[in-house]
Parts: sequence; C-alpha cells; structure tokens
Amino acid sequence: MSATAPAPRAVARVRLVLVSHSASVAEGVCELAAQMAPGVRLVPAGGTEDGGIGTGYERVEDALRAALDDADATAVVLTDLGSAVMTVEAVLEAEPELAERSRLVSAPFLEGAVAAAVTAHGGGDLDVVARSAEHAGTMFGAAGDGDTAPVPETAVGSGRDAGAGTGAVRTVVVPNPTGLHARPAAVLARMVAGLGVAVTIDGVNGASVLEIMKLGAGQGSTVEVRASGTGAAEAVDAVVGAIEGGLGDL
Repeated sequence: MSATAPAPRAVARVRLVLVSHSASVAEGVCELAAQMAPGVRLVPAGGTEDGGIGTGYERVEDALRAALDDADATAVVLTDLGSAVMTVEAVLEAEPELAERSRLVSAPFLEGAVAAAVTAHGGGDLDVVARSAEHAGTMFGAAGDGDTAPVPETAVGSGRDAGAGTGAVRTVVVPNPTGLHARPAAVLARMVAGLGVAVTIDGVNGASVLEIMKLGAGQGSTVEVRASGTGAAEAVDAVVGAIEGGLGDL
C-alpha cells in the first residue's frame, strides 16, 4: 500500500498520516486501525524512497497530500521515532499549505493511531482527534497501578452539556464470548463519541477504545453505564442496548 494509492472515500473529515521508519510497520498499523475505524482515511508513509529503513521527505509530503485531497480535510500525523518527527517538521515548515491543515502529535504510534482513528470516525474535529491520540500515551502505566484516567472533555461529542439535565445509570451484562475486546470496544467507543453526551463505562470514558479495552470486561461481566447532561437517560439506554446486542460481535 503506497501513500498515493487510491483509497475509498472516507466519511471522517480528519485523516491520519502514519510515519514510520519501516513501510511494513506503517502499513500494518494502518491496517489495524482501519479495522477499528473503517470510515477514516489512513495513509502510511513508511521507509525511504528507495525502499530502505528510514524516513523520506517525499514520502511524507506525498502522504500528506493524499490525506488532504479534499478541501475540508485535515490530518493528524503520528510518528514512530525521533528522526521521523524531524522529517515531518521539515515538510510542514517548507509546505505551509499542508501545515495549516495538519497536526503533528506526540503519542504512542500504535495506541495513538487506534485512539485517533476511532475518535475521527466518531466525528471529532482536528483538536479532538489530536488530543485523543495524545491521551493514549497516559493509558497504560505500570501494571496494577489502579489508576483510571478521567473522562476527557475532548473525547465526547461537541454538543454535550455535562451540567444540564439529570444523570442516568444502568448495569448490563457483557454477552460477547471474548468480552469487550478490540473490535466491539471500537464499535462502542464510536457510538458513544457520536451521542453528544458524557458517558462512562465502569467509570472510564466510554468514547475511548483504549480505556474500554483496559477494563478487561469478559463474557458475563457486569458493567455500569452512566451518563450526565441533557439526554443522559436516552444515551444510557442506547449504550445498554448496543452492549446487549453484542456490538456486532455475536
């Protein structure tokens, strides 16, 4: 898969450019993230122009132009190692028309790509998608630390009003044979991101695929769905119904 290869029309306005020293790594992360967020344009920029290990100015520029092929499109750029950052910065400095529609973020390459893709699929704008990728870096600390990240304001729909209306809460049993693993977690996070209401699943941000996966909720687990703000009851009912229905995984 090359940076300039034809791609299906994306439904999300925010695209992702993944810059790696290895073409295989960039393409593999794109493939994985696409499984979680099929409506997002993901463009790999891996390796050098001659097919070697490293990063290349032209490959990064081509990838950015491919991602920004629509007038209203924007792009979040993730990199794997420090020298890749330097290559991206050189392109953005030399190409201001690309720089004004792009955001280079500091985030873990794989986790950041997955989190950003799911948030973009849910309709997040450039700022929201960028912060979602950056937030992924805080998700997996030392094992057993017991910390749970708070619900970030940027990860829920822009139409929410957390202080309005009343809260709602219900519990639901996870029916999926393998629990809330990557794919159903992504479906759930995309759904929550589009609700415009602050929703938590067992206390974590319901719009974050990584936080949902970190719960480790297996088949038969009971999880609590809680929402606040206008439309909270309807949002909780919708999320509970989706979980009971298996999130496309039954």
